[in-house]
Amino acid sequence: MDLAKIIRLVAVAFAVIAGVVAIPESAMIVAILGLVGGYFVEEDRRLPFMVATLTLALVHGALGPILFIGPYLTDILGSLSSLFSAASCTVIVVTIIERLKP
Repeated sequence: MDLAKIIRLVAVAFAVIAGVVAIPESAMIVAILGLVGGYFVEEDRRLPFMVATLTLALVHGALGPILFIGPYLTDILGSLSSLFSAASCTVIVVTIIERLKP
């Protein structure tokens, strides 16, 4: 298993756990994991990743009305949305740097 896959698994697992359990400073940890994980998004996967980020940011609150598990699903998807958004910032910066290189 390579480093990129390990970072992705740890980041997603932590985001899911942080969506369910109150962890101090979890938002900062999710953001840092997202920023680091965004570096490992392959060039051919960047556009689908950005579309997934936008979609997740738009719809993460849609499952709230479901009885009993709706709030948990909303919190998990909200945490994943934060993770993806932070990773997208890194993807944007990496793309800009690659385009500016001679």
